[in-house]
Amino acid sequence: MAIIKPFRALRPVRSKAHLVATRPYYSYKPNVLKAKLEDNPYTLLHIINPEFNRLKRTEPNSNERFELVKSGYELFKEKGILIQDQEAHLYIYRQTCPDRSYTGIIGGADVEEYLSDHIKKHEATLTEREGVFTRYLDIVGLNAEPVLMSYEGSEQIDAIVEAVTQLRPEYEFTTTDLITHELWIMTAEESTAIAHEFKKIDAVYIADGHHRSASSVALYEKYKAAGVTGKGRFFLAYYVPEDALKILEFQRLVKHLNGLSPEAFIDSISLLGTLIPLNTPRKPLAAHEITIYCNNCCYSLTLNASHMDATHPTNSLDAQLLTQLILDPILGIKDLKTSVDISFVPGNTPFINVLNQVNDASFQVAFFLYPIPMSAVKNVADHGMFMPPKSTWVEPKLRSGLTIMDIHD
Repeated sequence: MAIIKPFRALRPVRSKAHLVATRPYYSYKPNVLKAKLEDNPYTLLHIINPEFNRLKRTEPNSNERFELVKSGYELFKEKGILIQDQEAHLYIYRQTCPDRSYTGIIGGADVEEYLSDHIKKHEATLTEREGVFTRYLDIVGLNAEPVLMSYEGSEQIDAIVEAVTQLRPEYEFTTTDLITHELWIMTAEESTAIAHEFKKIDAVYIADGHHRSASSVALYEKYKAAGVTGKGRFFLAYYVPEDALKILEFQRLVKHLNGLSPEAFIDSISLLGTLIPLNTPRKPLAAHEITIYCNNCCYSLTLNASHMDATHPTNSLDAQLLTQLILDPILGIKDLKTSVDISFVPGNTPFINVLNQVNDASFQVAFFLYPIPMSAVKNVADHGMFMPPKSTWVEPKLRSGLTIMDIHD
């Protein structure tokens, strides 16, 4: 059973929604972030970066910094930039990109469902990062960026969503990245009907936002241990049908060849499967093909079947096979999470940009992987396992600030 909870969103007034909503601050280049903070007094970035242009600074990720963030939200409420709905709703959000669109439902995800494994996970979290998020939530008390969830499609849910989206949205605006954003507020009856249909779904899957969800769970358990029941039980989530998600790969860039010459390196990987030189660099065309760019040459490596364990959810994944067969034993990359010699590039990065990082000698070799299908992601999660680091780049990437959840409400 999946639970999706209506909530009273704190959200921008209609006239300022396009000015308030923002991508995560870390996705902006420093000069762009500075320009946005200077030119837009309504951006949520002012709340997230409360000390912009101030001489006195607090420590990053300190309780003092988080108190300033909380004060920033209160100031935006006092100025009427953010308002809170009087009644609880579910919300429909549609993001239309140049190549496709995503339509899903924003609501509260239940921590108890996470703990009972009805919310499935496929990524391990870092305890230190999780702890920072937990302190942030405890002090600020608000979720501004939804966790991206996927669920198996439902004709009944689709019909309700289709009917609602025929009406005028509460928000409709286009951002400079050519993405159009629309938000609808569902009625109490529509919200109840959606919640009822979700209860028929056995499980939902975290597609993006494992640290944020794990932090909400940690805070909820902290409250329970202190004898406070029910507080912080729900966290902000955006539910999208699994067949609508766009799953891309991460490329791997390595700074060295571990003392090998390019020729010796190519000879060593040729033993792993069928290696074919390519006249024109390209990405893989199918699973278990890895393309390699090194020394101005591109190769297609199709791994031998003997290297794969089709019965094991992770050992049959190309990201894992690349680590086991090449990155670790040949290039000496022992820990993908801590090594300074490897970099990961999202699959939506222009292909030529990745090649150029090898051409200009910033890196010695690039590895291109074929995207992992959602069925493989679910298989890993269903077995209680975790994907290799940086296995999937999942879209849509959401804007913060369109619907904000008070986790204490």
